[in-house]
Amino acid sequence: MTTPEPSPAEASPAATGTAGTRTSVADDHAGHAHGHHHGPPRGLQRRALWLALAANGSFMVVEAVGGVAFSSLALLADAAHMLSDVAGLAIALIALRLLSRPATRTHSFGLQRAEVLGGQVNALLLLAAAAYIVYEAVQRIGSPADIDGGGMLVVAVLGLLVNVGSAWLLARSKGQSLNMQGAFLHMVLDAAASVGAIIAAVAVIVWNADWVDPAISIVLSVLVVWSAWSLLRDTTHVMLEGTPRHVDLEAIEAALVGETSVSAVHHVHAWSLASDVTALSAHVVLDDVESLHDAQEEGERLKSLLHDDFGIDHTTLELECHPCAAPDDDDIARSVGSPTERAGHPH
Repeated sequence: MTTPEPSPAEASPAATGTAGTRTSVADDHAGHAHGHHHGPPRGLQRRALWLALAANGSFMVVEAVGGVAFSSLALLADAAHMLSDVAGLAIALIALRLLSRPATRTHSFGLQRAEVLGGQVNALLLLAAAAYIVYEAVQRIGSPADIDGGGMLVVAVLGLLVNVGSAWLLARSKGQSLNMQGAFLHMVLDAAASVGAIIAAVAVIVWNADWVDPAISIVLSVLVVWSAWSLLRDTTHVMLEGTPRHVDLEAIEAALVGETSVSAVHHVHAWSLASDVTALSAHVVLDDVESLHDAQEEGERLKSLLHDDFGIDHTTLELECHPCAAPDDDDIARSVGSPTERAGHPH
């Protein structure tokens, strides 16, 4: 009792009306074809991004002017970082817009990966900003500029207020989205850069230590690289169809096998459509199933179990009355797989 998984066309909204005739169906428990995202509403995320973009775009100009006027590399470096922030926030907004576009026959899952791509671009922007800061700081360490500590302090304090306010807005709405996480990291690191600029300004005012300005810039660039690398690693994991870090495949298989109607589970795959939308597919061998209708009802019950216990909405179950052929040596039963790879199974 096994049927092929739905094709991209069948998985589109236009075909969901016939899903009741299959024993292998994708389901999100609300009639949509692609599952929910578990987190704050997209509208709330969009408003937070717009507010952060407006605040940071305006203050970027103020900080750049202040950096030139007061000869502060820390302010100029932070202004350069804010330029990457503004670009990053704009990318995050574009990605969020693409994410909300409906599925088509060309893109049967919609553009769910747009927000992951946005996160990757943000990570690369952070790395570029860090490289620029280090380059400028090394140039100045040997010959520190004459810095106006008082003016630098005023601009840095104002920048800290803008960054903390923006980070707070994004923290309330980011959820598990890597796209929002990238935007949030921009704000947190900019807040850290503002703190560094404040420390440098105080050092200039109190001890006339102009060298503190480029030294702090280098320390801040290390923090930028560390955070950017973490974001780049996570987004790449999603793009490579990696098993979501919060998903325990062994626990899921144990839960399914623990059901009285299930005798075996194999070919269990989990991946992320977007960073906060998890999908899963599995082959499930059922016991004592008398009809196709009974099998489908049991399949729906198992999907509800996965939804309630593991938060997985987008599930495809291949229901069988006996185990399918043993996998080849290179076909790992519990592994990561893309929709294309799964379509290649001879079941």
